[in-house]
Amino acid sequence: MGVELLDLSVPITTGMPVYPGDPEVEAVPALTVAEAGVNVLRLHMGSQTGTHVDAPFHIDDSLPRLDELPLTRFTGPAAVMDARSLPPRTAIGPDLLPAGLGPGVVLLVATGWSRHWGSEEYLGHPYLAPETAEAIVGSGVRTVGIDALSVDPTPPPGSEEFSLAAHRVLCGAEAVIAENLTGLGRVAEAQRAGCAIEASLFPIPLAGADGAPARAVARVDDRAVLV
Repeated sequence: MGVELLDLSVPITTGMPVYPGDPEVEAVPALTVAEAGVNVLRLHMGSQTGTHVDAPFHIDDSLPRLDELPLTRFTGPAAVMDARSLPPRTAIGPDLLPAGLGPGVVLLVATGWSRHWGSEEYLGHPYLAPETAEAIVGSGVRTVGIDALSVDPTPPPGSEEFSLAAHRVLCGAEAVIAENLTGLGRVAEAQRAGCAIEASLFPIPLAGADGAPARAVARVDDRAVLV
């Protein structure tokens, strides 16, 4: 295979799923070739739309905003935490953390929940237990991605339960969090095969922002097999 680039991003489309209470998404023609000679879309969406990155400022006004973070925070060698066997609404414990974590590593949490994208089941994803977030921070990792709506539990419809426990641990350590990734199963299998993996989670540069949509990509190289 050699080097393969895997797109870990969901497309931005009108009416796509959003976190409960976030702005709905609309992407409609503003200009057309027929009328104006060019095609231009008009976009209406929140900063946490689709595959996106949370800056620490997302949960605390005193923490760094998106454009105050170094670009190195959004890319690096990747390690996959494989939690695909867990049932809905289960806390992911630190026992599933992979080996080799350390500063500069991008931790990708594979729950398998991207298969539910667009359905109500997507809200019932597994999530990071606070002690797992503490262990991640303790390892030196400052970049975490997950193929689910949040690293914390998403309240079911009609529920007033709400927690940002994992967000507070990670963002409090000035880590960034990528959410709504997809395709992490393929990355997990590449890791199992011993391939070298790098991840890039670069957000669009919204000034002073809490976060922004990102094009997330994994670079898998089976010519650089890890031992």
